[in-house]
Amino acid sequence: MKPLTLIKTLHTIIWLFFNVVIFYLLYAVIINKIDKWVWIGVGLVALEVITLLVFKWFCPLTVWAKKYSDSAKNNFDIYLPEWLAKYNKLIYGSIFCISLLILLFRLLVH
Repeated sequence: MKPLTLIKTLHTIIWLFFNVVIFYLLYAVIINKIDKWVWIGVGLVALEVITLLVFKWFCPLTVWAKKYSDSAKNNFDIYLPEWLAKYNKLIYGSIFCISLLILLFRLLVH
């Protein structure tokens, strides 16, 4: 397997994992099921955000993939449509923030 193909595959798998985590968080706070999985999910996303901050708002896999491609496309390093790769942080960051706001509301009201 070519290095870029391996990186894109790994990046896509990790992206799918974080989709499950973020949508579970949204679901759990909407139905008010605040359990250990919510806190684990918040911790995992927080670690992802810290990682992005350390790498100047780039995924380390993107940095790695740049060694194997000079493409300017937003999805050169992941198997996503270009529009989704471009707005990925905005879309999922917004969903995560909404989840956190609902979580805060649930904790303060309960």
